[in-house]
Amino acid sequence: MRLDRFLWFVRVAKTRSAAQAIAADGRVRIDGRAVDRAHAAVRVGNVLTFICNGDVRVLRVAALPPRRGPAPEARACYDEIGAPVLDATGNPA
Repeated sequence: MRLDRFLWFVRVAKTRSAAQAIAADGRVRIDGRAVDRAHAAVRVGNVLTFICNGDVRVLRVAALPPRRGPAPEARACYDEIGAPVLDATGNPA
């Protein structure tokens, strides 16, 4: 699957154009290798590292989504790596 479609399908980017911009800026790494093209291949098991809204996000691809579905379906397609663990009040645990 293309990198830009994956970012759009899993709702990291609001639009396909925004996903293409993220991919083309050279800010994305797939398994540690810098990518500067939107059509880079994404496969299950890849680790994506990129800057999103000023934060560094690290995602492991768990499944390739067949469509841009609802948010819970989109979140099931990746695992967030290094996400802070928060308690019920939203504070770091």
